Amino acid sequence: MIREYTLRLHGVRFRASIGASAAERSIPQDLVVDVDLELPVSALPKRDTKREVVDYDRAVRLVVEVGLAESYRLLEVYAQRVLERLLAETPATRVRVAVTKSRVPSTYSTDQAVVELIGTREP
Repeated sequence: MIREYTLRLHGVRFRASIGASAAERSIPQDLVVDVDLELPVSALPKRDTKREVVDYDRAVRLVVEVGLAESYRLLEVYAQRVLERLLAETPATRVRVAVTKSRVPSTYSTDQAVVELIGTREP
């Protein structure tokens, strides 16, 4: 008997206007987004047809559309908006969003900044 159903979409890549300073936002930043959707087992397709499964492409497009919709200062705000939209627009009961930015404005050498948020559907 199946107990859990998780869809993981890792490595969604795009460029967006994001950064704390105006100078940072003036140059598109490379973002990599990982999303985990915990879905109810009842959402598993009954037949082997695309129309019965959670649309992977729709979820990926949502991640990118939210990122391109506006200029963000903070990764945290962008990640929160993605999480909220995924909870609202998919049957997911729990969502994890991790956003990675390569160019980190820091005094010291830093490879990446990663913000990860986890949220659940309100009962």
